[in-house]
Amino acid sequence: MRVLVVEDARALADLVAEGLRDQGMAVDLAYDGLDAAAKLDVNGHAVYDVVVLDRDLPGLHGDTLCRMITERESRSDGEGRPMVLMLTAADSPADRVDGLTLGADDYLVKPFHFPELVLRVRALAHRRPYARARLLRAAGLELDPMRRTVTRDGRRLDLSVKEFETLAALLRASPGFLSAEALLEQVWDEHADPFTNTVAVTIGRLRRKLGTPPIITTVPTVGYRIDDTDH
Repeated sequence: MRVLVVEDARALADLVAEGLRDQGMAVDLAYDGLDAAAKLDVNGHAVYDVVVLDRDLPGLHGDTLCRMITERESRSDGEGRPMVLMLTAADSPADRVDGLTLGADDYLVKPFHFPELVLRVRALAHRRPYARARLLRAAGLELDPMRRTVTRDGRRLDLSVKEFETLAALLRASPGFLSAEALLEQVWDEHADPFTNTVAVTIGRLRRKLGTPPIITTVPTVGYRIDDTDH
């Protein structure tokens, strides 16, 4: 799961990002609305599952940014935009109505209880269209994005968060390839070193857990894919 945290109070933003990363999420940070808009434009809306959005932002107000995000839904099937969790210190019913009218998918008042934030972020990610899609299947694998379970030929696999997200990305791309750079973008966050061997190490662990015969194919300079030819 990849999250964009947009919050101008840097100490709070850093704390939220660190906490979400501890929960296994890939988190990017923006401290103002303009930086957030640039990240959404450069990375593509579909990269993020959830945007945790402060309402009162410098540069570009959170209300405007929320409209920019949700307007994408009217130009597509809705899968391309992230879900929006709006944060605000304003807690009157009218303020909540205003936030939801802008297109926010959920609304959380500051100060908030961090476990509640985590639960809401996870719930929003599960409400995205791709999360409600059918099970991902290939090469004897069955991955359930909602229940976060994986089996191979009926055998339950115990995967780490990054292994699960890496396998899910490969299954969504199947039968196509995903480069190491694409996997870094989808599974890790902006702090990931593009020259690291993290992807190769994760793929290696994943291969061992998937067992034999091997089903993740590597093509140098191209990337990785699920080999479903014998299934």
